Amino acid sequence: MEQIMKYRIISVGKIREPFYQAGIKEYTKRLNSYTSIELLEGLEEKINPRAGDKEIEKILYKEGEKILGLLGKDELLIIFDITGKSLDSHQLAQYINEWNHSGNPRVNLVIGGSHGLSEEVRQRAHQSISFSSMTFPHQMAVLMLVEQLYRGYKIIRGEKYHK
Repeated sequence: MEQIMKYRIISVGKIREPFYQAGIKEYTKRLNSYTSIELLEGLEEKINPRAGDKEIEKILYKEGEKILGLLGKDELLIIFDITGKSLDSHQLAQYINEWNHSGNPRVNLVIGGSHGLSEEVRQRAHQSISFSSMTFPHQMAVLMLVEQLYRGYKIIRGEKYHK
């Protein structure tokens, strides 16, 4: 019997809007027949809106330490970042299939806060993926991620899914 891959989505920001929460819950429920999904959110540090580069760098470092502290030694770390590689849904499905057969105990999918991710997290990442060159709220990025995971599993299994 094939082992079910465990996915952990780490969102630095908190999912506050009820409509995002509802969408994330719906796709997480749909994914339960394919995989195990855990959502961790709200790791962001408080920051002064007028903070300079040095202060932002310190904040990113603290957030990065929290993220890295969650990771097991053999776990995959995939970050979603505007500078990452752009993929279509079929390419993401190929990655999902590779992750599922990697032998790693868990895949951690990280969505950074408004200032991105620390250099330490970027260096530890196995892959960096971009949703788009446009900027999205982190809450929307989490919803897009769970939808794309669901779509990816549908593609892998050859099941129909609306386009």
